[in-house]
Amino acid sequence: MSLKKLNTVLAAVVVLFTLYLGLSFLLPLEASFPGLPNWPSDGSGFPVVKGSREIAMGLAMGVLLVTGHRRPLGWVLLMTAVAPFGDMVNVLAHHGSTAAALGIHGLTAALIAVTGLLILRETGTTPATTAQSA
Repeated sequence: MSLKKLNTVLAAVVVLFTLYLGLSFLLPLEASFPGLPNWPSDGSGFPVVKGSREIAMGLAMGVLLVTGHRRPLGWVLLMTAVAPFGDMVNVLAHHGSTAAALGIHGLTAALIAVTGLLILRETGTTPATTAQSA
């Protein structure tokens, strides 16, 4: 499998999982936030905020993936990796499960960041390549 195909598969997985996650917070299902000891159940609107954020990120990445804008997709993936990193910090700050914080949110942030870096590496041009083509 070529690097471009592998990167496309990884990006598609990130997009689909992000959209799934967003919908799971918005639909009236039994929802919980991995790692937090107590799920906000006071009608605070936390699930709607979290779900809307995930769907917006998923749509942005999906549009870039489908339209073939690979370099911007790489940058958006890197920026999107900040969200699960923030989730990890949130879980740790609220005395949640360290294993869930690092194992779920931390690994998710790392996977998204690595996918973004792979796509940026795939689309990058080196000065030597530019000079040879001129």
